[in-house]
Amino acid sequence: MIPAPSSAGLALAFSHIGIYVQDLDAMARFYTGALRFTQTDRGDLGHVQLVFLSRDPNEHHQIVLATGRPADLPFNLINQISFRVPDIAMLRRFHARLNDAGATDMQPVTHGNAISLYCRDPEGNRLELFVDTPWYCEQPLRVPIDFADSDDDILAKAEAIATRTPHFMSRADWQAKVAARMRADQDV
Repeated sequence: MIPAPSSAGLALAFSHIGIYVQDLDAMARFYTGALRFTQTDRGDLGHVQLVFLSRDPNEHHQIVLATGRPADLPFNLINQISFRVPDIAMLRRFHARLNDAGATDMQPVTHGNAISLYCRDPEGNRLELFVDTPWYCEQPLRVPIDFADSDDDILAKAEAIATRTPHFMSRADWQAKVAARMRADQDV
C-alpha cells in the first residue's frame, strides 16, 4: 500500500462535477438507467433546474445536471467524464447497457495502463469507463481493442503494448514514485 500524501500541506480531494444540459429528464434517465446512478435530489435554484446523482452514499452527488446549456454551442466543452470499473467483465456489462441506452461513438481501446470504453451520452459528452491494468506506461497511448476477444487476450495485448513504451514499469512502482512527487508537491 502506498502511503497517501501528507495532509499537513494543502488538503484537496475531488468530489463532483456539474454539467449543463439541454434535456434534463433525458440526461437523468441516461445516467440513472445506463450507469445506475441514484438520483439523490432534484430541485430549482432560481431559473436553473438541478438533478443530483451519486453512486456513493458518502457523496451527496458525484454529478449534478443543470439546465441552461445553449442549443447552438459549436463545441462541446467537456473533454470526458471517466469512471473506474473493477474488471473487464464489468466493462463488458456496461458496454451492453450503454449500447442499449443509445450511447454513440463506442470505442473500446487500451492505453496499456488501462482498458477503456469511450462513448457519448445523449448530448454528446464523452464518457470513459475503464479498468486499470497492473502496468504503467507513458501516456498518451491509445490502441483499439475488440471486446469479442477473451479477457486474457485483451490483457495480453495491453501488456505487449505497454512493455514497448519507454519507462515501462509495474503500477506499484509507478505509484511509489508518483506518491513521493505528490508529497513534495503538496507539502507547503
